[in-house]
Amino acid sequence: METTLKTNIAVKEICEGFVYNELEGKGLFGLSGTLTIQPEYQRNYIYASDGGKREIAVIDSILKGYPIGLIYFNKVNDKNFEVLDGQQRITSIGRFVTDKFAIKDENGMQYFGTMAEDKKAKILETKLLIYECEGTESQIKEWFKTINIAGVPLKPQELLNAIYSGPFVTLAKEEFSNSQNANTQKWSAYITGAVNRQDFLERALDWVSKGDIDNYMSRHRKDTSITELKNYFNSVIDWVSSVFIDVESEMRGLEWGRMYEEYHKNAYDPKKVSEEVHKLYSDPYVKNRKGVFEFILGGSTDTKLLNIRVFDEATKKSVYAKQIEVAKKKNKSNCSHCTIGHDSNKEKIWGFSDMDADHVTAWSKGGATNIKNCEMLCKTHNRAKGNR
Repeated sequence: METTLKTNIAVKEICEGFVYNELEGKGLFGLSGTLTIQPEYQRNYIYASDGGKREIAVIDSILKGYPIGLIYFNKVNDKNFEVLDGQQRITSIGRFVTDKFAIKDENGMQYFGTMAEDKKAKILETKLLIYECEGTESQIKEWFKTINIAGVPLKPQELLNAIYSGPFVTLAKEEFSNSQNANTQKWSAYITGAVNRQDFLERALDWVSKGDIDNYMSRHRKDTSITELKNYFNSVIDWVSSVFIDVESEMRGLEWGRMYEEYHKNAYDPKKVSEEVHKLYSDPYVKNRKGVFEFILGGSTDTKLLNIRVFDEATKKSVYAKQIEVAKKKNKSNCSHCTIGHDSNKEKIWGFSDMDADHVTAWSKGGATNIKNCEMLCKTHNRAKGNR
């Protein structure tokens, strides 16, 4: 890959014809339309996502004469360029010059259009350090993967978008990386992360590919339709929202794609499911609410998903002491299951560390986690008992 350093391009030229589209993934342009600021492989604009602190910092740096770092352009042909590194900084400058946000100076909050003429001139006349790069697609993308954009590392999905850029990624980003999409509010009930950092797109791809995103994107790179991706994603979301009619905060970030594959063919009564959710949510012994949903989907049998509150040490020691006392009087084992056996353990006295606390009446059958419902069993019998 060949590089040429340019030191004579000013902010004014970069911002000539600057277009900022609020719909992410639609492309940003500058340099009189010859510069594509957001090519397909670039991440979305994120400098405004922290309340604008980073984009304001870019403008403050220019006004104070501080360098804002090297910028890299990919030379597509003799007339056209695309930003390889520096998209966030250039977009911040263009957004400010076109009055998309304000900064604070000694005169208060100022948009570019209302600030002093000398400050305007300082911004517009600032020269940027730009490397023009020429190389093959693979060279450009390999370079793109290795550079650190303004201290904000690329996320895995952003890297994959760069590697497999093309019509499929463009369409997928328009659907799942667009914060203006009205559906994102509904989706956010089940998905964690930020739309503009590709978290929703990553989840959609993870679900449809059964966890093999890389291979899926490679196979569909040239596709001009994302119908399969959209349909599968919507099938998962619609299934979850139809089974669980109440939206709970603990639903966010669960493995809904996997659970859809495992349970969507089962029949559920949404009203009964809702009642069971409320019952488990109000149960003081349930420590893991995130497990409630798969617990219900799986037939309410796998109590490990709920992390049921266990007996505390004081309770276990108290029950152990009582069982020892009774066992010695009757000359029988202090494990009730051993006493009805026919082996040498029938009269064995187990040490405290050799026993586990267990519910006499299983929690799933209404048994409470209190001293009245606690018994100490030898570890072998406790593990064999399970949830009976």
